[in-house]
Amino acid sequence: MIVRLHRLIAILLCIESRGRMKARELALALETSVRSIYRDIDLLAEAGVPIVTASGPKGGIYLMEGYTANLKQLNGGDVIQLYLTGMGIYTGGSTESGLKLKNTLLKLEQTMPAPYQSDIQKAKARFYFDDTPWWTERIAIPCLEAVRAAVWGSYKITIQYEKADGSCTSRHVHPYGLVVKKGDWYLIAFCEVGQEIRTFKCERIMEIQPSAEVFEVPGDFSLEHHWMKQESAFKQLCREKEYYPVLVRATKKQAGILAKRMEIIQSVQEGNHFILTVNMYSYEAACRDAMDWIGRVEIVEPAILRQFVKEEISRLQRIYG
Repeated sequence: MIVRLHRLIAILLCIESRGRMKARELALALETSVRSIYRDIDLLAEAGVPIVTASGPKGGIYLMEGYTANLKQLNGGDVIQLYLTGMGIYTGGSTESGLKLKNTLLKLEQTMPAPYQSDIQKAKARFYFDDTPWWTERIAIPCLEAVRAAVWGSYKITIQYEKADGSCTSRHVHPYGLVVKKGDWYLIAFCEVGQEIRTFKCERIMEIQPSAEVFEVPGDFSLEHHWMKQESAFKQLCREKEYYPVLVRATKKQAGILAKRMEIIQSVQEGNHFILTVNMYSYEAACRDAMDWIGRVEIVEPAILRQFVKEEISRLQRIYG
């Protein structure tokens, strides 16, 4: 039902903003079937929306002349909030962006046909999304709203940035874009001092001073491509610096679990078991995690890690024997 509500809203948005559209055009735009579009059109008509369907080369689906679904009251900022939320980007309940999102959703609710108002209220009562960590609070990002505004407005900023070692530096940057990964926000910006594009973790931006000077993002710059290339290079660097292969023997079920949690370099099936080569990054890290595997997988190599596990098991037997 939720997906259908979203599609009904999208149909109204499309035909009110673009005018007459073919069913096939709507189906392609909304990634659904033509049959589903016609079913949705029938639902809207039954709900009292004066929607017209005309056949022929000049036909299409459109709203009766003089009628408006009032969806045009959504402004550019509203659309941006919906877009960010649709991407899975947390906007923050009590922040400026969070309040804008709530206002946008209220506008959408008010414009839906009456029969669907009860569905919206039911959905709000039956589904609740809580993405806060269990034992910790979400990390505060005090300058996030100001950074967002600078990215959207394309104006230069000066940031006070805290590095990993705790020292602070001042940077004059051109904010090209924002990336969210696993709840962490990253600013991709051109640094005037370094004369290159750099990545800044937003939670480490302590202060921000906006400038009246604007900039233009290079035409050949792609935020997605830049991030993917940088991420790949970062992983490769980690592999080169933090590489400690461990051979383990596991059942098919346990091999599947390990594949989801660990970096598997190689997997070879031997009878009913799998021999996995797992990157544990360092001997210390392997010792720390190896005891969690006892009883589920067998550590085959390296011999030094296997010996460590044997000694730990003997020590535990002495304690609990």
